[in-house]
Amino acid sequence: MALNANDRSIAGFTMAGHALVHWFETAIPILLVVWLAEFDVSLLLLGLVLAPSYGLFGFGALPAGVLVDRFGAKRLIILCLGGMSAAFFVIAGASYLDSIYAIAVGLLLWGLAASVYHPAGLALISTGVEERGTVFAWHGIAGNAGIALGPFVAATLLIFLEWQYVAAILAAPGALAVLYGLSADFEATAAVDDDADAGPSDALSLSEFLANSKVLFASTFALVFVIVTFEGLYYRGMLTYLPEILHGLPAMDALALPEGLDGIEPADYIYVGLLVVGMAGQYVGGKLTDRIPPARGMAAIFAVLVVLAIAFVPVTGMGLIAIVALCGVFGFFLFAIQPFYQNAVAVYTPADTRGLSYGYTYLGEFGFGAASIALGGFVLDVSLGWFFVMIAAFALVGMVLSVALAAGLDWFADAEPTPETAPDD
Repeated sequence: MALNANDRSIAGFTMAGHALVHWFETAIPILLVVWLAEFDVSLLLLGLVLAPSYGLFGFGALPAGVLVDRFGAKRLIILCLGGMSAAFFVIAGASYLDSIYAIAVGLLLWGLAASVYHPAGLALISTGVEERGTVFAWHGIAGNAGIALGPFVAATLLIFLEWQYVAAILAAPGALAVLYGLSADFEATAAVDDDADAGPSDALSLSEFLANSKVLFASTFALVFVIVTFEGLYYRGMLTYLPEILHGLPAMDALALPEGLDGIEPADYIYVGLLVVGMAGQYVGGKLTDRIPPARGMAAIFAVLVVLAIAFVPVTGMGLIAIVALCGVFGFFLFAIQPFYQNAVAVYTPADTRGLSYGYTYLGEFGFGAASIALGGFVLDVSLGWFFVMIAAFALVGMVLSVALAAGLDWFADAEPTPETAPDD
């Protein structure tokens, strides 16, 4: 079914926002390498400068979700885009102060602004779009495009320009997206019942926040939240350490590069290719959410992710072709699961707390999910095999919980989906 005009408008707006959030997110590590040499600081200090910004990106999603329910998604997304661009202009200006701490301020501003996007963008899709699965698919593809293009563009520009000019150029698309957002015209609650109170709310008090949170976690959303957290542990652990794991494989020596590209790691091509394949996974997963109940879809994909994590143990000792093939399949399924849990949040939450719901969702995905970075580093020091066993265990727990959700687990006070989004079980 073709998207109507309202769906297309929301799709374009949220796709731009999703691409740019990850465009900025993945460009930062490329700049990190330059800052390490520019400011003559230790990797430990630079890590301490960077960590709080990524922490805000995850943990800021919860208060951002509250603000979405209070002020509406569109204005929050516009502020997010403007804030991220302003942060990168601050980073660019930090070169004139010759201070790593000025860069830290810019990074914190970026993390604070970026934390707004996911609860705002997904709340807008869930309440405004009729063909939600299709838009979730294109939305996910846009995010993957940003993930792949951010580091590629940053690294390419750094060949020709100083880092401060690169930071300023990276900020420009965000400024353009703000202008686009201001001109976008759509109905933000077109996909919910006329009598559903899904618009901006006057409730922003602590008592209202606690009351709404209690309602959410007394419902099936509590189980969805735990499932998303385990998906986040799998996602963040694999994407953080897989590039380093690939770099260390003997099979990478077989991938020769042309002269003049000595500074590029062959494994990086495989990693970027994995992210590109993830676009197809996002699209297929999104389209399937219109046909398969979210719990069943998550259970099936988690099962595949368990097998793929275990498969990395023998495949890392095989040849280049086997490694590339496994990474391609992994990239497809890693991102195919995302539209299913995004849709699960829409199915199992009321429309008037959708921003808060997605705030909690991305607190679990990017906040608690980041714990696998620390766990993964510790386990990798022991054994590569045990690292993949740990990752597989995260997916196994997600699969078991998804099966329970699909079976109609009714441990909660309000386990029924909201009427406008109930799946055809």
